[in-house]
Amino acid sequence: MRRKTAGPLTLPPINGPLTADALVFFIRREVERAGFEGVVLGLSGGIDSALVAFLAARAIGPRRVTGLMLPHRISSKGSVADAKMVVRTLGIRSHLLDISAAVDGVERDLMTAPGIHRQGRLGNAMARVRMLALFDHSLAHRAMVLGTSNKSEIALGYATLFGDSASAVNPIGDLYKTDVYVLSRHLGVPRALLDKPPSADLWQGQTDEGEIGFRYADIDPVLHRLLDRRETPAALVARGADPVLVEFLSKKLLTTHYKRKIPVIAKLETRTFGVDFLYAKDILS
Repeated sequence: MRRKTAGPLTLPPINGPLTADALVFFIRREVERAGFEGVVLGLSGGIDSALVAFLAARAIGPRRVTGLMLPHRISSKGSVADAKMVVRTLGIRSHLLDISAAVDGVERDLMTAPGIHRQGRLGNAMARVRMLALFDHSLAHRAMVLGTSNKSEIALGYATLFGDSASAVNPIGDLYKTDVYVLSRHLGVPRALLDKPPSADLWQGQTDEGEIGFRYADIDPVLHRLLDRRETPAALVARGADPVLVEFLSKKLLTTHYKRKIPVIAKLETRTFGVDFLYAKDILS
């Protein structure tokens, strides 16, 4: 679904209308096939969750889409306002649930050695508490949980295992962050969300690119060549790519691979989940 481009280290642009149609079909098919009555997703006030909400509203209608706003006391104060903007724009259902007390309980009752790496561990706790809320809503209302992690985040392992990386289906998991912006513009996501710095909303002032150390505009063309074109790191450096960035991404792809797989299962039978039984279509084959 990409158009050709001449730039040696640029990300080929996606075909916005065709990509949108494919993802709308994907969401509708998955909801119907699994027998859910609607979908639920975490609305963070960021561009990724906004795009998923726009796609879902197109796929099954806004009244069957629920966005959960799940702030913590140290979250950015503008995130809820931006999430509410998406709710108003689309006319979807929503609930606001403050996760501060639940995260406090996790820190108080479940964390050993609480002073060690506190900020990062609290970020993981927030992500997992948010996913608890989403799957509880899923069970109560027969709503399929939609993921909101993009391909750049998945490739970097920039997600909490069994937190924001968990979902029933993920419509945007094969879209690089650059693609997310392109498709969001095509679908009419509010400008305020397009202009704000990408953030996991874990604490005031936190940004993705600040934590990663590189811009998505530089990351995505290199990831595309490493992943989709299977070019070697040496070939990319010879093309003029930043060798520090190439080494960083190559290592990340290896060291975070465990985050991109279901738990490894000891193989005993002829068809094993994650090994031989890979696709839903296998049910019929």
